[in-house]
Amino acid sequence: MIRKIATCAAALAVLAVPAGAETLRVMGQPVATGLIQKNVEQPFFENFAAETGLEGFTADYQPVDVTGIKDTEQLRILKDGLFDIVSLRLSQVSRDEPTILGLDLVGLNPDYETGRKTVEAFAPIVDARLQEKFNTKLLGVWPFGPQVLFCEPEIGSLADLKGLKVRVYDQNLAEFVSLVGGSPVPIGFPEVQQSLARGVVDCAITGPSSANSAGWPEVSSYTLPIAFQLAMNGFGINLDTWSKLDPEQQEKLQAGFDKLSEKIWTYSEELFVDAVNCNTGGEPCETGTKYSLKLVEPTEADKKLVGTAVPNVSFPAWKEVCDATNPGCSDAWMKTVGAGKDM
Repeated sequence: MIRKIATCAAALAVLAVPAGAETLRVMGQPVATGLIQKNVEQPFFENFAAETGLEGFTADYQPVDVTGIKDTEQLRILKDGLFDIVSLRLSQVSRDEPTILGLDLVGLNPDYETGRKTVEAFAPIVDARLQEKFNTKLLGVWPFGPQVLFCEPEIGSLADLKGLKVRVYDQNLAEFVSLVGGSPVPIGFPEVQQSLARGVVDCAITGPSSANSAGWPEVSSYTLPIAFQLAMNGFGINLDTWSKLDPEQQEKLQAGFDKLSEKIWTYSEELFVDAVNCNTGGEPCETGTKYSLKLVEPTEADKKLVGTAVPNVSFPAWKEVCDATNPGCSDAWMKTVGAGKDM
């Protein structure tokens, strides 16, 4: 059914393009995720020619949550050419390609500086795999920001997750939640707010800004700001579309996405600090709605647990899954991201 819908949508899109125009079909991040999508990503594609220097090119931009297509389908959609460019939700598509999770294992990226180094080291490995298996070139990788915990029941530390149902968005995070005694529940982002309200889950993990935009503080009472992951996302282009561009056009397009990715890195860091203030009733609060969540300071045990997650939990769990589908995956990680780490 999904394929039939996709084929019809593609046909309609082609019919809607004026003769002679160079219009690229673009799937963006969900509107529900908030300010990065609204203030940075969408304006870039709305002003595509100016942002990239590709005169005569326009972008038909549609956020994924208005397309009727699940974000978990993005790589398959891109491979088939339904969209030319997709703002990839990397955790959500990682079941199709586990190599992707090597960019953001639980505990790997405690801050933005470390995240940049991880992307620089491992993005080329992910790019090569996506080109080989999904006919997709990776144009850039960027973070939503530190992914933290929101709960309705009272918590004082990660140990209090024992017996609680916790929304997760990828398998690596699910493994970690299980380790601390919680029950991981995979739920798409747009459904989380209602799931918290109805008690389907007790807690959920996302970035402070996205949580604020989606109204999570309306249905939760506590937040524990310890960074499990940075929630890496990326821009991918169908290789057939890329190959139709001449070398000069390819260079301009890549430069445009390099600039966009860098802008999101900077904006994401600014949003994180402000959103934590907004969620907990602090000042300044300039980018979101002010709420009054109780801020739970991470304990030393919490920091140690997340800090040692890579060698003890997240890498071993990921290694098994990744090597099963992409032999040599973990070796490539060890030679790049893992070089010099105490594993």
